[in-house]
Amino acid sequence: MLAKSFRRLQPLCGLLISLACLPVAAGTADDDLRQAAMAHKGGDTARAVAIWQGWAVRGNNDAAYNLAVIHQYGDGVPLDHAAALRWYRQAADRGDKVAQFQIGLMYQTGQGVDVDEAEAHRWFTMHRRHHLHHGHEPQMVAWRQQALALIEDRDRREQRAAAQATADQVVADLRRRAGLSASPLVATAVSATVR
Repeated sequence: MLAKSFRRLQPLCGLLISLACLPVAAGTADDDLRQAAMAHKGGDTARAVAIWQGWAVRGNNDAAYNLAVIHQYGDGVPLDHAAALRWYRQAADRGDKVAQFQIGLMYQTGQGVDVDEAEAHRWFTMHRRHHLHHGHEPQMVAWRQQALALIEDRDRREQRAAAQATADQVVADLRRRAGLSASPLVATAVSATVR
């Protein structure tokens, strides 16, 4: 009778023992990602992709990010911006700030998507909403004022350069219509007085 009960429990015991050993055999994410990186560096991208995909499906941001990078640059896999965006988005949706920034760059440069500055800005600043409580700190206020001053200075320089180019063009057109040839000294004097 005891032998009969043991035979019924034997498959269950085998299953429990194999389940208990599973985490040891599977390895940790860090170990597997390290192995994947070494495999990729050694030219075995297929093995690296398999490891990264396994961990990315389980929610590992580093694995998803690595898959995005290799697809974005065609590093061992065919160049595929759509796949890169998909993997970046998977990591970004889980809060990965670097992936959010990379998506912003893709929208800013039109890499695999239409250029969309508003969408790029949204991705660049996505993580800022978690840090809005820092906005009133004196250092943040000073940085904002400094950034605003730099932007205004750049805008003034660009406007000045555009106005100068327009003025030079008008003077050149007037001289051409009047049949005057512009000598270097006159052109320099005219240019200096316009500024």
